[in-house]
Amino acid sequence: MMSLQQAYAAAAERWQALETSRVPIFFVGAATCGRAAGAGETLERLRAEIQAQKLEAHVIETGCLGPCSLEPLMIVHKPDAPRVCFGKVGPREAVEILQRHVLGDDPCSEWALGAITPGSVNGIGAFADHPMMRGQVRRILANCGIIDPESIDHYLAREGYRGFLRALEIGADQVVEAVKRAGLRGRGGAGFPTWRKWDVCRGTPADQRYLICNADEGDPGAFMNRSLIEGDPHAILEGMLIAAFALGASKGYVYCRAEYPLAIARLKVAIGQMRELGVLGQNIQDSGFSFDLQIKKGAGAFVCGEETALIASIEGRRGMPQPRPPFPAVSGLWGKPTIIQNVETLANLRLILRHGPEWYAQYGTEASKGTRTFALAGKVKRTGLIEVPLGTTLRQIVEEIGGGGSDGKPIKAVQTGGPSGGCIAAEKFDLPVDYESLAQAGSIMGSGGMIVLDEETCAVDLAKYFISFTQNESCGKCPPCRVGTRAMLYLLERIVDGKGKPEDIQRLEDLAVTVARGSLCGLGQTAPNPVLTTLRYFRQEYQDHVEKKQCAAFVCRPLIQHRIDAERCPGCTACLKVCPAEAITGKRGEAHVINEDLCSQCGSCLSVCPPTYAAVYRVSGELTRHEEIQQKRKPGAAAEHSPEAQ
Repeated sequence: MMSLQQAYAAAAERWQALETSRVPIFFVGAATCGRAAGAGETLERLRAEIQAQKLEAHVIETGCLGPCSLEPLMIVHKPDAPRVCFGKVGPREAVEILQRHVLGDDPCSEWALGAITPGSVNGIGAFADHPMMRGQVRRILANCGIIDPESIDHYLAREGYRGFLRALEIGADQVVEAVKRAGLRGRGGAGFPTWRKWDVCRGTPADQRYLICNADEGDPGAFMNRSLIEGDPHAILEGMLIAAFALGASKGYVYCRAEYPLAIARLKVAIGQMRELGVLGQNIQDSGFSFDLQIKKGAGAFVCGEETALIASIEGRRGMPQPRPPFPAVSGLWGKPTIIQNVETLANLRLILRHGPEWYAQYGTEASKGTRTFALAGKVKRTGLIEVPLGTTLRQIVEEIGGGGSDGKPIKAVQTGGPSGGCIAAEKFDLPVDYESLAQAGSIMGSGGMIVLDEETCAVDLAKYFISFTQNESCGKCPPCRVGTRAMLYLLERIVDGKGKPEDIQRLEDLAVTVARGSLCGLGQTAPNPVLTTLRYFRQEYQDHVEKKQCAAFVCRPLIQHRIDAERCPGCTACLKVCPAEAITGKRGEAHVINEDLCSQCGSCLSVCPPTYAAVYRVSGELTRHEEIQQKRKPGAAAEHSPEAQ
């Protein structure tokens, strides 16, 4: 077996050869987001073209670089030129970039997002200055999209496992002290100080301790943990080594939902490489420290994100939470002291050990140190995986990094923390994103999901969606959660159906407080948050639904009537042909009419009415919404072809 130092030397040599390669290299983002956007087809076409051209070139699949809305992403290494990142690279664009940029002198600036390495390419700026990247501090995600996640050489060449070696050098006590001085708090939701949880586990006498990586990311719209594993699996595994060493744990599990097949596949490859390198198993690097781990696939139950339910799942029991105390740090997996850490928490450890706690604490606030990854999604122009210092305001994230509303519509709110979090109104967007500020606003940090909502999102419908989710995911063990969330969902359905009564709003609020206070685990305790925060910031919408039978966002179908503007309607029959209820009548060339007694409010007529007429309009309560008439595009006119324009 090659020694670790020999492995570092060999990795550095190979990395240097890659950096100074005299042959072109194509780094294609092939994480789940890239593949969903068509990276597989791009790779296939690119490889075929390289073969057809008989070109000597390398193609490397990487993880997610961040701007998921611009996938597929491709970084091109052209000898003697800065590496350039291109966005929205489909099969055709990949071939053109190869022919025009790599083999020619055309930089293909219409797809270029920026130069990754220093230097300029015909006026193409730095990728770091791209609007989505500016304002980010990428420490946890530094390797994602840059290295081959299935190459341990790439990880070692970028100082991989140096943090673990430092931990072996200073000893377990100093590791805990470093984590304490860094101010690291758990990234899974509650933000509990990591060192304090470790202290409890270390202080509990035991012949066996366990460490579990919680990779059961279940929030709708969240993909931070999946992307991090897919892009840099060794970062998490190195964090597990450091944590296990500090805890005195000899056995570990990565609990990852089976619906993350690529993440699991890359973890398996990485674990095999760790064994070959000699950083996993008995007496690691002659330190006397032994540690082994395995992957446990979860079935995708949201409740298994809760620690005791997760432990039950690993033990082969039904994933249901247990009353606490005792806490898992005292009595967890098979009754032994067990620490469960989130993926991102573990990925931070190597940085703290490698660079020191003071370096780590350069960013963040007094009580929330470091950086944080977020999955930015929803009605925002630039969606993707981002990393910002804790304390960054919501406005900076949504408007500067995210670029504001996806359709230019005003932003209404942002949902942080997934279904356990809360809906924060746009008027609060100067709020710094840290654990305390979000809690004061009625939300939580959660695992990092951040869903942006615009004016076409109904606050009541949103609350109904999240309560429906948590009600379906409730394990049913405790009555406040099992019965309470069902009762809340019943009231919400009644309100959006236009059958709400004035007293329903107060009943809903009272129920939410009862469920939050009385539930056994975090799922039930936080499930009412979307209701409580929408009531807090958008109470008028609830009242309008009940009193005026009005939905200002025109989302709740029972509260909407579709009508046809006789002055705009040319009688093209498009709406008449698609109406499933046969509620529309009228002759060709004459204005059509909707029979409201027959209309099901499905909206088919609105969707097919040509925008040049925009004759179908909607009424809800006292509100009327006409669609904007759009002029016909002249033949041959095309939209600006650039990734940002798209």
